[in-house]
Amino acid sequence: MTTPAIPLDVEAAIAHLMRFLSVEGVTGKEANIGAAVSEALKAVGVPASAIRFDDANKRIPLPTETGNLIVDLPGTKAGPRLLFSTHLDTVPLCAGAKPKREGDRIVSDGTTALGGDARTGVALLVVLAETLIKNKLPHPPITLLFTVREESGLHGARELNPKDLGGAVMCINVDGQLASELLIGAVGQENWEVEITGKASHAGVAPEKGISATLVGAIALAEARREGWFGKIVKSDGRGTSNVGIFGGKGGTVAAGDATNVVTDYAYIRGEARSPEAAFATKIAEAFKAAFAKAQGEVKDDGGETAKVTFTHKPAYPPFELAKDSAVVKRAAKALGILGIEPNYLFSNGGLDANWLDKHGVPTITIGAGQAEIHTIKEYVNLTEYEKGCRLGILMATLED
Repeated sequence: MTTPAIPLDVEAAIAHLMRFLSVEGVTGKEANIGAAVSEALKAVGVPASAIRFDDANKRIPLPTETGNLIVDLPGTKAGPRLLFSTHLDTVPLCAGAKPKREGDRIVSDGTTALGGDARTGVALLVVLAETLIKNKLPHPPITLLFTVREESGLHGARELNPKDLGGAVMCINVDGQLASELLIGAVGQENWEVEITGKASHAGVAPEKGISATLVGAIALAEARREGWFGKIVKSDGRGTSNVGIFGGKGGTVAAGDATNVVTDYAYIRGEARSPEAAFATKIAEAFKAAFAKAQGEVKDDGGETAKVTFTHKPAYPPFELAKDSAVVKRAAKALGILGIEPNYLFSNGGLDANWLDKHGVPTITIGAGQAEIHTIKEYVNLTEYEKGCRLGILMATLED
């Protein structure tokens, strides 16, 4: 199929991307990139009155420079409001990125990651606004959403006020690699942590008088693995994954056992559980809790005393999955068909802003726009896919219902 005549200025689209890749904005420090996007939007014809930052950063439990950037584009035809979203922040490895073009790719200088995740989305949303305004393309009301702190917990999407989305009926989130890949669902995550308070004792003179917090933790993790709750998890009533990220101290708390001749009196362990079903993610966390309780009873001092074990867990983000016949999925598939691209429907094992946007009542599909090898110094942007993503976005904004 011949690519339709979509009025996309490819070199201008690449220029926007190069500009945004060069503006630092690691997670929690999005003020500069937010300002750069605001200026770019005004330069392409978006009124300043249509551009605002919300106060989500006041509700985020981590220091965050600014709220989410929200832009309202009035419709030039009647129709339900559409939402296009992406995230402003990059991972810390992108700090100081120096993008350069090499043929059909944009790369970094090899000392940092690039930030295509998700500056490709940031640029695409600006290109969308520019293309609609410059070419006077008919479209329904559109809201553009640029979230903060996606990379450090999906906080911007989680803490936004759904009323700020203007009653959007569907969302196109840009945060992926290939234009053909439509992310229609993602796992949910449950975070857990445990504090183990043992008892210090001289490990050479009187080890029996101590209670090793390290040993309690080690036995618990071994028990969880033995029962099939560590790593990839497949049970008769569900599936998922789990992992332990931290096993050590916490903040200013230092274990007495930071020397080898002292029985460890404190350990802090933090992990996660993921599953397509929220209840099963909780079940995984509960299985770890049971493993720590069992380990607690196995480690005692010479008087029979055990360690104090405090285990807590809570949801980090909810899972979701869209039906293939839902309106936003059908709209994306139709647009890809016009471009002559066969859609590939995927379910993500990682969290997305889409998890929270869907929870807020806006069914959200995630599309790709060329980001590749993300979160590594080998990261690059595939400009062919970026162009396809831009064309896909323009089509999704202008399709007849």
